[in-house]
Amino acid sequence: MRWLLLTLLLLLGVMQYRLWFAEGSFAERHRLQIQVEEQTRINEELQARNAVLEREVLELQTGKKGVEQRAREQLGLVREGEMFYQIVETPESASDEAQ
Repeated sequence: MRWLLLTLLLLLGVMQYRLWFAEGSFAERHRLQIQVEEQTRINEELQARNAVLEREVLELQTGKKGVEQRAREQLGLVREGEMFYQIVETPESASDEAQ
């Protein structure tokens, strides 16, 4: 009877170890769940960025409006017949010292 009790306690101990610490345990399940949530957040950010890039590509492929906008913003180009005004502001510290 004593051997049966010891065997059952040993078996219970082994099962508890697997439940809490071994592969497939609660701790590992929790860690994997956190990883899945983090990866889901990263994927959502990347999908949003990809959507923006896809819209830009479509704009550039479909017409000149997107190309013209990029040329104006990134290259500083101006159309023929347009006037370009550039306003240069002086820093406040430089104007105070000049007086």
